Amino acid sequence: MKSAEIREAFLRFFEEQGHTRVASSSLIPANDPTLLFTNAGMNQFKDCFLGLEKRAYTRAVSSQKCVRAGGKHNDLENVGYTARHHTFFEMLGNFSFGDYFKRDAITYAWTFLTSEKWLNLPKDKLWVTVYASDDEAYDIWTQEVGIPHERMVRIGDNKGAPYASDNFWAMGDTGPCGPCTEIFFDHGDHIWGGPPGSPEEDGDRYIEIWNNVFMQFNRTADGVMHPLPAPSVDTGMGLERISAVLQHVNSNYEIDLFQSLLNAAAKAIGCANEAQASLKVVADHIRSCGFLIADGVVPSNEGRGYVLRRIIRRACRHGNKLGAKGSFFYQIVAALVAEMGEAFPELKQQQAQIERVLKNEEEQFAKTLEQGLRILEQDLAELKGTVIPGEVVFKLYDTFGFPMDLTGDIARERELTLDEAGFEREMEAQRVRARSASSFGMDYNSLVKVDVDTRFTGYSATQDSGKVVALFKAGAAVEQLQAGEEGVVVLDQTPFYAESGGQVGDCGYLSVDGLRFDVRDTTKAGAAFLHHGVLVSGSLQVGASLNALVDADVRQATARNHSATHLLHAALRQVLGEHVQQKGSLVDSQRLRFDFSHFEAIKPEQLKALEDIVNREIRLNSAVETEETDIETAKAKGAMALFGEKYGDNVRVLSMGGGFSVELCGGIHAARTGDIALFKITSEGGVAAGVRRIEAVTGAPALAWLNAAEEQLKEAAALVKGNRDNVLDKLSALLERNRLLEKELEQLKAKAASAAGDDMSAAAVEVKGIKVLAARLDGLDGKALLALVDQLKNKLGSAVILLGGVQDDKVVLVAGVTQDLTAKLKAGELMKQAAAAVGGKGGGRPDMAQGGGTDAAALDGALELARAFVEQGL
Repeated sequence: MKSAEIREAFLRFFEEQGHTRVASSSLIPANDPTLLFTNAGMNQFKDCFLGLEKRAYTRAVSSQKCVRAGGKHNDLENVGYTARHHTFFEMLGNFSFGDYFKRDAITYAWTFLTSEKWLNLPKDKLWVTVYASDDEAYDIWTQEVGIPHERMVRIGDNKGAPYASDNFWAMGDTGPCGPCTEIFFDHGDHIWGGPPGSPEEDGDRYIEIWNNVFMQFNRTADGVMHPLPAPSVDTGMGLERISAVLQHVNSNYEIDLFQSLLNAAAKAIGCANEAQASLKVVADHIRSCGFLIADGVVPSNEGRGYVLRRIIRRACRHGNKLGAKGSFFYQIVAALVAEMGEAFPELKQQQAQIERVLKNEEEQFAKTLEQGLRILEQDLAELKGTVIPGEVVFKLYDTFGFPMDLTGDIARERELTLDEAGFEREMEAQRVRARSASSFGMDYNSLVKVDVDTRFTGYSATQDSGKVVALFKAGAAVEQLQAGEEGVVVLDQTPFYAESGGQVGDCGYLSVDGLRFDVRDTTKAGAAFLHHGVLVSGSLQVGASLNALVDADVRQATARNHSATHLLHAALRQVLGEHVQQKGSLVDSQRLRFDFSHFEAIKPEQLKALEDIVNREIRLNSAVETEETDIETAKAKGAMALFGEKYGDNVRVLSMGGGFSVELCGGIHAARTGDIALFKITSEGGVAAGVRRIEAVTGAPALAWLNAAEEQLKEAAALVKGNRDNVLDKLSALLERNRLLEKELEQLKAKAASAAGDDMSAAAVEVKGIKVLAARLDGLDGKALLALVDQLKNKLGSAVILLGGVQDDKVVLVAGVTQDLTAKLKAGELMKQAAAAVGGKGGGRPDMAQGGGTDAAALDGALELARAFVEQGL
């Protein structure tokens, strides 16, 4: 059976047993911060097992795409070196949410695997394991199914801790878990390896093909096992492994699915398909990379994007080992789509984007790979012993972008090891340096430490009163401030917003009875709000009560820009795709700056679409709604978390446009979208690999920007004697006239040069029987001088020519030697001497050469070198 047929048979079998077919979920776990990637079929059903979510069905079946290349479940190091490890794999799974349990789960598995109607595997080739204390499962297998005791294995806590066992499954450190029973297939004694639980169990003879997990507990962070509301079943069978069994091969890489990818990889690289480990790496990695990009992950230097970048670079390096020239990895995407696109339509839909992202990343990595490998080879040549020092590994990582696992691959091929402890020491030293660098020149007020909670009242007001609970001067706590002194005031409550989430802190003033403290900025230190500024008048003591007044105009302008960033974020995801994620922002009263993940520059038509969408939402003038709720409820509403923000149990959900934008945000916003008035993008560009930046203005600054553009248009129109309606026609006509004049000028120069050539040919002198012509012609460019040398060579017949001149304060030189003399005299050699004389460089062919320099005063002397060149060369 082909892999696609096995997948469909599994889904159909369980549909016949009353299961609902459910599509694979994204590789990016939905609302689950405990997972880097979806790594098992049950991930999308986690809340069903916990009893937190009720669905219309209690039985489900799926073919789930999974990635194990980061976090707790990470198979990256083994890929390419074993028969069954992959970064990407398909998990065929059937699930029961409080419906059937152990007996039915075991019966279904055995029926599908062994019945003639389905897979028809030989029963005597199957071994079974159970958790050591799970007598119920053991009895079902031996007494009801009929597995002989000699092919039954009890596995206890064999990983060094309670419940740490090959037969006790957990999705992560917390969450649903329980004992499991696994089914193994015996490939035969011609392959090395022992049955599960034996010292030789890591061999390839006995391969796990099915895992029935009996979900009975929810493990919390304190390690306590809480019984689930209803016992459930989570079953997993690796498609690749069962395909190897049914196709009578011993390695997953020999199945039909992988053979097509291996052939495509070999073709793209330009090598033979000889089951090389490096070719297996490439074939495996195209799957994980293709599916990750299709699900919105882009290469970056952090989180999921960093793991993707590591996988891409690992594939590229293994391709280079096999002789790949230039970009090759992206060329395999078409084969991946052909093989798996029918089962996973997102691959077809995203094929162009996958290819674009991979090609771009390959090209970037190629710029550093060659130099990094050269440095590594130099270090290895000087290596004493078998351990690559940590500082070498770190240098490659820090300077050339080599992840440690990439260096580890190279080390393994040379039978070397890495000094991982040394690498970690270097990494920590870098972190210390980074902290030191970030604090250099830091304002002393930002170092204030105060154990006080300030109550923020600014969401609904820009003025309030508060009591001074602490004062600071030059970073030290003081009891009072005098007029003219700079300091920090901490109040028990304040309407001043403290800088957070990219929004700058409020400014304004604090006052009472002739006392005034101008607040220039507001920040946070723990739960305390710090009002930075200067005491303009009066004397201020701890305990004083003050009126706090925020600059309302600045606040409102800042709020407009903040609300506009939310609209822009939603518009970006609509125009560019769901892969867009916020990577940083800065919002003040004059502008907004928004950084986001994207792989290429935004096209002009896309920028226009972004502006149109945001301004449409502004014109709708919908209310900006806020709601305080718990984090899980907010996530359930689809609220997006902002980059770099930390959220507690209770969060503030901000919605605009009736659901157009829903984000978690504690910032200050406009009351209605119409308050933003106008949105105008002023710039777009890249700030890092895979990160773009948009800057924009709103409200009055946006209008001012448009007015300035209008004035520039008027000035441009006046210069061409036109108006705004015909300025483009006028400019086009002017440019066309300029082009024609330049062409006419070139023709006149050529004629002048030709006329000069007629006169100059008579000035040639003979040196040892050879005509030599050296002349100065100022004002002509290199192109004109080349044409003149060609003309003179034709006129003189047999000659050496050197022409030079000064144009725009630079020396231009051209040398020519007729073809009959190039065996003895070469124009390139003459040019090197002449160009050096004027402080420059030059060279070329034996018959024609160009050069130049900057020393115009030395030009006449340089031209005289032509005679000496001929005399010395003959």
